[in-house]
Amino acid sequence: MAMDSLDALFEDTLRDMYYAEKKLTKILPKMAKKASSPELADAFTSHAEETEEHVTRLEKVFEIIGKTARAKKCEALEGLSAEGDHVMEEAGDDGVMDAGLIASAQAVEHYEIARYGALSAWAGQLNFSDAVSLLEQTLEEEKAADEKLNGIAETVNETAMHAEAAE
Repeated sequence: MAMDSLDALFEDTLRDMYYAEKKLTKILPKMAKKASSPELADAFTSHAEETEEHVTRLEKVFEIIGKTARAKKCEALEGLSAEGDHVMEEAGDDGVMDAGLIASAQAVEHYEIARYGALSAWAGQLNFSDAVSLLEQTLEEEKAADEKLNGIAETVNETAMHAEAAE
């Protein structure tokens, strides 16, 4: 798809986020299982449920713009996901695992916040007012998820500091 208009860029980015959100519905439950902090596991589980809603909202946005909901591989999420996999494979301490999971999750949240901010602005410029409200709702939930992770990180990072360094 040639991105020669804001319309085309909007649709391309929407397809990118559709892929990302669908993939996150599979990744977040895995992260919840790896988390040792019950609070962190709960945060991942509840955000996985929210993410299902994000997928549904994106499908509604596709309807609003008169396009078929189709995903396009999100290279950014693939890279962020690989970093999260690395943490899950290599962390040798529960506290370190949780700190790494939070950092990985926040990298994803920050990417999503940037993308949903842009999509919302573009939707406004393209006069897709119904799409703006859906995108802004998701944007606010991504910001809230990031804030929640910040709060959990304060405790988790303290635990990780006391991990024994491998000799």
